Amino acid sequence: MTRARDLGFVEGGRPGEHNAITDVPGVEVGLITLIEDRDDIRVRTGVTAILPRGKGDAAAPVAAGIHSLNGNGEMTGSVWIAEAGSLSTPVLITNTHSVGAAHEGSIRWMLDHVPGASDQWLLPVVAETWDGVLNDINGLHVRPEHAVAALDAATSGPVAEGAVGGGTGMMCYEFKGGSGTASRIVPLGGEEYTVGVFLQANFGSMEELVVRGVRVGPTLAAELAAAPPVVPAGVPAGVPAGAGSVIVVVATDAPLLPAQCTALARRVSLGLARTGTAGSHFSGDIFLAFSTGNRGALASRFPADASFELDELRTIPWGRMDPLYTAVVEATEEAVLNVLVAAETMVGHRKTAVALPVDRLRELLALG
Repeated sequence: MTRARDLGFVEGGRPGEHNAITDVPGVEVGLITLIEDRDDIRVRTGVTAILPRGKGDAAAPVAAGIHSLNGNGEMTGSVWIAEAGSLSTPVLITNTHSVGAAHEGSIRWMLDHVPGASDQWLLPVVAETWDGVLNDINGLHVRPEHAVAALDAATSGPVAEGAVGGGTGMMCYEFKGGSGTASRIVPLGGEEYTVGVFLQANFGSMEELVVRGVRVGPTLAAELAAAPPVVPAGVPAGVPAGAGSVIVVVATDAPLLPAQCTALARRVSLGLARTGTAGSHFSGDIFLAFSTGNRGALASRFPADASFELDELRTIPWGRMDPLYTAVVEATEEAVLNVLVAAETMVGHRKTAVALPVDRLRELLALG
């Protein structure tokens, strides 16, 4: 599969083996894609599942933090993450009207796979972006069993990109969007840590698009508009160009405090900005970062007995965080471009979303 780095759209940094969030040891990703045509209904949606410590240790807590660049969206469980600084459930991403179905599916899966889950409360994390241009979103086609299937399918290794999982019906910079990922290896203090990013991209107007620091969007927009019948998909009447959302999940095995995870989540904004977006008022741009370091700490469940033990945490010093920040910014930018490169033209429920014209973009960047 050709990716943005292969085409010269990204340079610098040192990616992990798969250039994916799954390069962070233990992280697993599962995708369920729903594509169906019947009568005048087109289904283009799905569910993405991310398990910080994999299916075998699904409830083990990780340090976590969140950041909202623009809050026109939803991420369930985020209030508790902000309060406790930890995450002890899978993370699911789907479309806006399917949050409830995915939430129920996550609970069902945890009740079946996590020992003791039925004895305490569950606050699943489910995030969304709106796929109502390409998907029959009001048909509520995602059901709890699809969330269960996505969790069951979670695995390490390469991660599919483009129109897959929760990103199936999404658009990015008015081209076909979807799911994307990237990673960086970060040397620190004689050790090497991994930072991985996964995002569901459904944001940006075409005029904004920047690649390798060049604002290519206006030229691409003008050329596509002048070449019917293949035209930009646009959005339904009354919805501004650039409306949509982006959900970003950052993972690292560097041992971090919850506040440091929040600091990583904030840096996602800078990676997105490198691709041109200013963060539309009509876009839900919500980011979650977690650290798989300090296994065994940060538990927030009822104690099993009357014993009392202090948590012990090791952490990267605050003054040494800059390489991790850089890794987040770089991997976020690359993940967005990986989405655009992987996604193919899709005939949708209301309109058609065209793929990024990769060959033309290479010409504009003098890469041909």
